[in-house]
Amino acid sequence: MKDLRGDLRTKRLYFDGGFGTVLQGMGLKSGEAPEIWNITHPDEVTGVHRAYIESGSNIITTNTFGVNRDKYENYAELISAALDCAEKAVGGSEAYIALDIGPTGRMLEPLGDLSFEEAVSIFASNVRAAADRADLIIIETMNDCLETKAAVVAAKENSSLPIFVTNVYDRSGKLMTGADPAAMTAMLEGLGADAIGMNCSFGPDVMLEIIDRFTESSSLPLIANPNAGLPLVEDGKTVYDISAEEFADYMVRLAEKGVTVLGGCCGTTPAHIKAIADAVKGIPGHRVPDVKKYFRLSGLDPLVVTENTNFVNVGERTNVAGSRKFLNLIKAGSYEEAVHIARSQVENGAQIIDVNMDDAMLDSPEAMKKFLLYTTSEPDIARVPVMIDSSKWEVIETGLKCVQGKCAVNSISLKEGEAPFLEKARKIRRYGAAVLVMAFDENGQADTLERRLAVCKRSYRLLTEQAGFKPEDIIFDPNVFAVATGMKEHDNYAKDFIDSVKAIKEAMPLCRISGGVSNVSFSFRGNNTVREALHSVFLYH
Repeated sequence: MKDLRGDLRTKRLYFDGGFGTVLQGMGLKSGEAPEIWNITHPDEVTGVHRAYIESGSNIITTNTFGVNRDKYENYAELISAALDCAEKAVGGSEAYIALDIGPTGRMLEPLGDLSFEEAVSIFASNVRAAADRADLIIIETMNDCLETKAAVVAAKENSSLPIFVTNVYDRSGKLMTGADPAAMTAMLEGLGADAIGMNCSFGPDVMLEIIDRFTESSSLPLIANPNAGLPLVEDGKTVYDISAEEFADYMVRLAEKGVTVLGGCCGTTPAHIKAIADAVKGIPGHRVPDVKKYFRLSGLDPLVVTENTNFVNVGERTNVAGSRKFLNLIKAGSYEEAVHIARSQVENGAQIIDVNMDDAMLDSPEAMKKFLLYTTSEPDIARVPVMIDSSKWEVIETGLKCVQGKCAVNSISLKEGEAPFLEKARKIRRYGAAVLVMAFDENGQADTLERRLAVCKRSYRLLTEQAGFKPEDIIFDPNVFAVATGMKEHDNYAKDFIDSVKAIKEAMPLCRISGGVSNVSFSFRGNNTVREALHSVFLYH
């Protein structure tokens, strides 16, 4: 039995190289879609696969990069024919067949007209057409963070196959839509990808400059499938400027830096793959990541909370309950002005922005979608992660479909019991988000040290053992309550919260703690001097 996930942990793997460019050398005309050859020239397509296997490839990609139901009415027939060709080539060998999924060819909202849901549906059609015959799914040449997310969600929901993801980075190490490799790492690890990396782009030399951003941030096996340099036109033919031998020299250096899966993209040939396989013999294939487990979120940039990180500030002025000005702008449909509030929050030090649209006078799901799409098109705001905040699940799920990168959800609790808690938690995991959990159960809000710790431990067990959460993706809010209310039973509220933070960290050390600091001084509303003093003392402890 083949065991790809096991092989990723123990050995070097080799993808194949370019497909369309090889077919061009076999007669594919300019402007002719290479995927059509699955039906019209199956022997040639099978021959390309065989040539790569003979050169050392142990993963071959189906000739389906440009196939989807938007482009081809007979997309399922093209995918089936591609799998026929790949299966013939593999025969009794140990090579794996990867279903190749490329971009839809359309831009997602707000830059285009394709919705997240429709993108998921398009990718899901491809996955369902091949899930019972392919060994893995390779989602490649993606340059949009949100489209990448849609493809992974579709793959996870419609198959149990391993998922590899490679994106296209420019010379600065960014996607076309601005995401950084470490930001993509946070998102893709949250979504449950099995291996991640880069393909296409400018060539192996550029990948060599970028790879450290992956090795420093990812615990997953890494992939490098570069072009053979840049295309040139000689005597009317397109050629690439890096020879097989030069290409292999670069790939050796990538392997030495910890890349587990090597291959090629445009302009590479079976000769390039053979040169790689020969050159990297003796370099250990399995990368042992030295990446500490930290709480990680991302917008276009990563947010990593380490032991040296000070308080992480969550800006709550983009919350209709936290800013009357923001509420009035949203009610008036003045989203462009409302975005200025988000920008102001980021400029003034918010490392996360909390977005909440819970108001009886609003269509909350629509308001959440509109506002988040506006912020997506503003790089100064989109660089920080979002905390999607609502008491309504429909609003949270709407937000999860609009957010680039890895966000957090605020919040879920055991208030309604374990079954609803787990249902929501699993859906949040579907989108690769972190989760904020309130210390609240069927008996109400936890207001003592003992109750806070018990509710958080129970939530932690359910999240890690049944919902698939990593401990470092969990935030607990142990409830900040007002002191000095005049009721004796409230006198210990602040101390109990402070003691709860210590107890929760000791019991569940990788989890984070959140608290609404202003609540502690609520008895003194209207007296900012006292409130500020109370906040300072509370935060100090």
